[in-house]
Amino acid sequence: MAPDRLGSFSMWRYRKLLPVADGPVRYPVPIGGTPLLPAPALRETLGTPRLWIKDETRNPTASNKDRATALVIEDGLRRGMDTITTASTGNAAVATAFGAAAAGLRAVIFVSADCQPEKLALMTQGGAWVFQVREGYAAAVDLSRAAARTFGWLDRNTGANPLTIEAKKTVAFEVWEQLGRRLPDLVMVPVGDGPTLVALDKGFAELVSCGLAARKPRLIGVQAERCQPLVRAWQGAPAGPAELDPTATVADGIAVVRPAIGDAALAVMRQSGGGMVAVTDDALLSAVSTLADRAGVGAEPAGAAALAGLESAVERGLADRTESVVLLVTGREMKASGEPADRGRVAVVEKLDEIERALAGGC
Repeated sequence: MAPDRLGSFSMWRYRKLLPVADGPVRYPVPIGGTPLLPAPALRETLGTPRLWIKDETRNPTASNKDRATALVIEDGLRRGMDTITTASTGNAAVATAFGAAAAGLRAVIFVSADCQPEKLALMTQGGAWVFQVREGYAAAVDLSRAAARTFGWLDRNTGANPLTIEAKKTVAFEVWEQLGRRLPDLVMVPVGDGPTLVALDKGFAELVSCGLAARKPRLIGVQAERCQPLVRAWQGAPAGPAELDPTATVADGIAVVRPAIGDAALAVMRQSGGGMVAVTDDALLSAVSTLADRAGVGAEPAGAAALAGLESAVERGLADRTESVVLLVTGREMKASGEPADRGRVAVVEKLDEIERALAGGC
């Protein structure tokens, strides 16, 4: 594939496999082309000689959310859109705020009322208008989507806009190319709403259908023990209240009670021969430390979930230490420097007319 103007190895390397028309890429920030790391010290520690880390923290705002943001904004720029919206537990919001700023769009972000102050500060530093929703993330998604329909905004909500999945499938293409045009046996994936896992499966399936690979890898999704709706659904047992509390886990990035495309994620798991595992907060924090100490990779707890889940997957017979395994590290903590969140750009809302009034009055 020919190099593009933003670099020979970026997400746009695979543009002919993306639903975007020919023509110059207008999104101004390089995205993707993140490293696949062998991490020899981590391999030795875990006894996994063919372990790899796909480090998505190397994206501009330190998470895989930058890929989806880039493709959605690229589409919006070509259609003359001027405002983008999304709901987020944090990382997608930061990616959207900074991506919109780079592209010259207005970003309107919806978050739960308990969103971390550090992430609020990053959003407003990126110039976004931020609306907090008391009822939580699911209600924030509903309000963001309603606002997009009512005001004609670009809807970047994960799983709702199919371009988010199209963008994230490029991770699969990169892994294939970085492994010498081979696919691993297994990929471990942190799972919240589900699009990252579904996107990987789509990318691997396209490689198989193009005759570039013989079979797809198995996929194993990892959730936090205190917010594990898909793990419990996988096991065929209803989740109890203690397993559906997004405020009770350090892994806020995957703490989603109502996964946007949970059914699709479960279907992918079944088709791939993989599975789902839940991990404790202690395991998540340990994985953060281990990634830093044994691989030189910084990660937030949600981003480190793939490593946290590996031992459990081995114990359950879902993984073998001798297999070729890719751990997807989805994000790293970002800290806002300088001023705290600009409260003039933050408001608590419940209805669309409150949003309209707040934006008209400068929030």
